[in-house]
Amino acid sequence: MTLYVKPAEDGKSVGDCPFAHFVRMVLAEKGLEYELVPSTQDTKPQWLIEDYGGKMPALRHRKECYVDSEVIAQYLDFFFKEPELSGSSADTTKATEAVDGFFPAMAKFVKHNPNGDDEDKEKQAALEEKLSALETFLSTDTRSGPYLVGNGEQFTLLDCSMAPKLYAMDVCLKQIKESAIDVHSNYPKVRKYMDDLFERPSFASTVEYGPETVVWGWKSYH
Repeated sequence: MTLYVKPAEDGKSVGDCPFAHFVRMVLAEKGLEYELVPSTQDTKPQWLIEDYGGKMPALRHRKECYVDSEVIAQYLDFFFKEPELSGSSADTTKATEAVDGFFPAMAKFVKHNPNGDDEDKEKQAALEEKLSALETFLSTDTRSGPYLVGNGEQFTLLDCSMAPKLYAMDVCLKQIKESAIDVHSNYPKVRKYMDDLFERPSFASTVEYGPETVVWGWKSYH
């Protein structure tokens, strides 16, 4: 397997793309070996540009190639069964609804400049609405584990998807948005969920890009 991903500022090391990190977490959970290839527009394979529009992350396995992170994750979970990362459809639907719209709201807030104007406050409120919904979901009495789907006991693809996005939020709130939202005080269940995800070996072993790379990536939108 070969995984082509967004590079960092140096053009060679791993960049801050949360979708690529999502795929890498799935690969780590499955214990699968792969070659990691950060690629600039100039270093992407010609076939990737011609056949897939140069989109990344791109996973090539044998003769097949997939360029959508969700499709890649589903592909890996289908063909490599251990461990199973798909929860029951009903439970997964509820959990997915609880995080629906989080990443777009976070991205809009982080990308907005300058901080503190009226539009910024509106975007902050939209993100806090999503964080409140997740806090409520994580506060239900039926939960016995730290993760999203069902009673929270099973770690799933949805957790793999959320971890890099929450990491990006964590860094950006502190270093770009001047700590406008205190997640620890205002959303303690969300903070605990984040901490549990960040301690997961599949996250810790794949977060090769530090806060400085996250800030570089997100400030490029300003």
